[in-house]
Amino acid sequence: MFSRRLHGTSGPLLLAWLGLIVYASLYPFSGWRWPPGATLPDLMALPWPRYFIGFDIVANLMGYLPLGFLLCVLAWRHGQAAGKAWLWAVLGGAALSYAMECTQHLLPQRVPSLLDGVLNALGTAIGGGLATVAAAQGWLTRWGAERDRWFVQGSATATTLLLLWPAGLLFPAPLPLGLGQIGGPVRQLLARLLADIEWSAAAAPMGQLIDWLASPGPVSPPLPSLVEGLATALGLLSPCLLACCAARPGYLRSRLILATVCLALLVTTLSTALNFGPDRALAWVTPLTLMAMAAAVGLAMALRNLPPRRLAVLALLCLLGMVLLVHAAPADPYYAQSLHNWAQGRFVRFHGLAQWVGWLWPYAAMAWLLSRLGRSSGPR
Repeated sequence: MFSRRLHGTSGPLLLAWLGLIVYASLYPFSGWRWPPGATLPDLMALPWPRYFIGFDIVANLMGYLPLGFLLCVLAWRHGQAAGKAWLWAVLGGAALSYAMECTQHLLPQRVPSLLDGVLNALGTAIGGGLATVAAAQGWLTRWGAERDRWFVQGSATATTLLLLWPAGLLFPAPLPLGLGQIGGPVRQLLARLLADIEWSAAAAPMGQLIDWLASPGPVSPPLPSLVEGLATALGLLSPCLLACCAARPGYLRSRLILATVCLALLVTTLSTALNFGPDRALAWVTPLTLMAMAAAVGLAMALRNLPPRRLAVLALLCLLGMVLLVHAAPADPYYAQSLHNWAQGRFVRFHGLAQWVGWLWPYAAMAWLLSRLGRSSGPR
């Protein structure tokens, strides 16, 4: 009988993946309506598609594979036998897929499909099977022991954030490694919400407020090179300090910093290749960017052995500074074009994961750091 001792990283990862599936299944969340003449049984029936797209088949199969894996691990952690854990995972994935496909009847831009539901359930079954094999072979137990060696207790959320950080870098950013530019989308959302409300009193001021929220705002001047480099340095220093907050003291923190730097280099190159073509994959590499990243690595190495609370305060300041500088960055035509590319075509299938992680990652990291600082019994 294999041990079920395992930290709770699977829980936060499962929530993140569920959010991705819901977003990808219901995007763009607009045009909701009850199909004319349709009854409730009509909405519960899924048609077989008339044509088949290879990319969609692979995406539907692979998209639910991690879900099955995480559901099975979570059920196993809560005392279910391996077979029952796999069964619960398959049932949960199939139920979620069916709910998403039926809901797509209400969205004119989405096409529900029985094939998609079958592929989703199959992907869940494969993922659950992989988790069952991993548990039987003791890999999950060894992962838990290795994680205990690297990270302090209660760092499951931080570990999940570190795993999600590269996904946020895939979405085009206004500055290298600059995440969290959510001001524009929040303004547009507030403008739409306020526009739907009937304002009898103070109609003119409210209309001016809505117009201001809906407008793109004045064009910001280009950031000075020093400020742009500072934003890039903070964008790399923030996850490095977050990793040090969650990791045990010693050489392991140095390894995590180096791993974070390697991920930043690889994912930023991949993002540039996706947005501007493979021939321009290294277009982001400039002397300013390299100097900023080198400075961030040096600072992270110098600060890595500080007590966790001090590291948490510094990480919070770095995240806050990065967010402020990213919001001050002007939009350029290349950035606008890359956003358009991501909102069209096949990129839309990854729109939810990369965009929302890129927008929300700094704020989720701040929330974890604040909760860490608020624990009177936390490590010092």
